[in-house]
Amino acid sequence: MIRAILTDIEGTTSSIAFVKEVLFPYARDHIAEFICKYSTTPDVRILLDEVCAEVGRSLDDGEIIDQLIRWIDEDRKVSPLKTLQGMLWQQGYQNGEISGHIYKDAVDKLKEWHARQIKLYVYSSGSVAAQKLLFGFSKYGDLTALFSGYFDTRTGQKREPSSYKVIAETLNMPASDILFLSDTAEELDAARSAGMLTLQLVRTEDGTQPADQHAQVHSFAGIDFDNL
Repeated sequence: MIRAILTDIEGTTSSIAFVKEVLFPYARDHIAEFICKYSTTPDVRILLDEVCAEVGRSLDDGEIIDQLIRWIDEDRKVSPLKTLQGMLWQQGYQNGEISGHIYKDAVDKLKEWHARQIKLYVYSSGSVAAQKLLFGFSKYGDLTALFSGYFDTRTGQKREPSSYKVIAETLNMPASDILFLSDTAEELDAARSAGMLTLQLVRTEDGTQPADQHAQVHSFAGIDFDNL
């Protein structure tokens, strides 16, 4: 029996284009100004030190900015970058420059599952703060009340089975009671290796490559627990 649903964001609940064409460029355009303004605040300084630790050497703030921009351009899943992006996006959401994109089929199904008391969780390479902003400032209003928890790369990398084992342990339920939704085959493979049920979202508008080893749907509207 499915007791919980763990969902990816990019290409699953939300379009890849929104992330690539709105969120990433916004962070890239504002990150230098943000670091120059806030580099001495403790929470930001910790993240800048984490950047240095990641590359294995000391960097000045200018070099850190250059490194972060390279990571953005490379779409690197690096925790300090993701956390800093979340801080930047918070400004954009709060001042009305950004509105979170969520597919309507995802909104409708998430609300249905929540009403049925199925626990809903998010696991994304974006920081937990960024996840909450996306759902909190969505074009359908604040959806954060639908979710019981959020996970990001600080739990572990999304293509590693150990990450999904940690999530199942955190939720205090068998992995076999959790359905993981994603567009990415390698993430689904890892979740299945950890014992979770898996389902791939294959959205043609996002150019998703079907993974034949996993059940597939083209939208949340097509999800039927009886067919998993």
